[in-house]
Amino acid sequence: MKIIIAGAGEVGTHLAKLLARENFDTILLDEEPSKMKDLEANYDLMTFVGSPTSINTLKEAGVDKADLFIGVTPYESVNMTACMLATNLGAKKTLARIDNQEYLLPKNREFFEKLGVDYLIYPEMLAAREIVESLKTSWLRQNLSFCNDALILLGIKIRENSKILNQKFSTGVFDHNKYRIVAIKRNNQTIIPVGSDVVLANDIVYFITTPDNLNFVKEDAAKEDYPIRNIMVMGGSRIAQKTIQNLASNVSVKILERDKEKSYELAEKLNNAMIINCDGRNIELMKEEGIQEMDAFVAVTANSEANILACLTAKRLGVKKSVAEVENNDYIMLAESMDIGTVINKKMIAASYIYQLTLDADVLNVRSLSSADAEVVEFVAKPGSKITRSKVKDLRLPDQVNIGGFVRNGEGHIVNGNTIIMPEDHVIVFCVASAIRKMETYFN
Repeated sequence: MKIIIAGAGEVGTHLAKLLARENFDTILLDEEPSKMKDLEANYDLMTFVGSPTSINTLKEAGVDKADLFIGVTPYESVNMTACMLATNLGAKKTLARIDNQEYLLPKNREFFEKLGVDYLIYPEMLAAREIVESLKTSWLRQNLSFCNDALILLGIKIRENSKILNQKFSTGVFDHNKYRIVAIKRNNQTIIPVGSDVVLANDIVYFITTPDNLNFVKEDAAKEDYPIRNIMVMGGSRIAQKTIQNLASNVSVKILERDKEKSYELAEKLNNAMIINCDGRNIELMKEEGIQEMDAFVAVTANSEANILACLTAKRLGVKKSVAEVENNDYIMLAESMDIGTVINKKMIAASYIYQLTLDADVLNVRSLSSADAEVVEFVAKPGSKITRSKVKDLRLPDQVNIGGFVRNGEGHIVNGNTIIMPEDHVIVFCVASAIRKMETYFN
């Protein structure tokens, strides 16, 4: 598959590295040579200097042979124009990064397809949705739902008082009728558990369960729930704005924004939030604005270090739930080791969404576990596919793969060894990124 990525920013560069590792014919296109320095030498991809809205540049990059053209520059108009040109020059499919939520409305999809833009992605909106989900349930690090909440993925930091500590999976102590542990993050290692593995204190453990068993998981993990009514947000970024717009109406929000002009803009846009023009990194100011009374603290500035330190400060001042946007991948492990709470990485979320377009199997969703080197993939089992021919325990799945659950006729089920997947089942698979392609063959 030949893929051209226009835009060597955070999302484009991360995506190019991801695709290059899988031996795609990948070209990264940008007008600034400095953005692509060392990429071609360190990764199996080509870089191309030029404008994505130049017909000559697109032709020279071989857009007529592109299976997928991706426009992810910071400029919506450039991405849209580049996709329209790419389609008319022969690209099979196109995707544009946008910053206008109106474009995502279902009624507009056909309009953009006629223009030559097949898919649209709004990374800030995707990140905001994950933040909102993480704020719905205070005791979770990550909260992802599948098939209209038929199955739910829970990421939980396990402490010393949990019932499931130091128990081998082979002992049968885990109630697989109610939940299944599908991945464990321990220090810098991601574990897809087998019978001999155990859960240790301070592991981040990923459970798959159904909504009616949430309390059972909470009890086994020894977690306490508390309502989130008051939230303080540091930074008035687009992610912050989209997060606040999607919060429940009974939640009270304060935004700390140090830029005076931006504070005025936020006050006009957001009627349901109090805007404070101050530097959120100032501890005394945080105290003056009532950080001690907050149920949650969200840091979404453009500075990963500032977000991490602010969340750490909030936790030290008694805030129970914190969320940090950490775009620098090198800092994600640091953030986890400092126990700041939920980590959001916009480019990883966007790259997971785009990645599913490169898969041949019928894939409805690819979600990245921000704290672990693993992906959650929602496959649809095709009639006659390998996944439907045997019990799960007899499938000889690749290493580092775990089938968590499936949805049949709208109802979620937890998988066990004797489960038989049926055609048209939606199957939730957990695996390291390198194993996704191997799993495709089971569903085709």
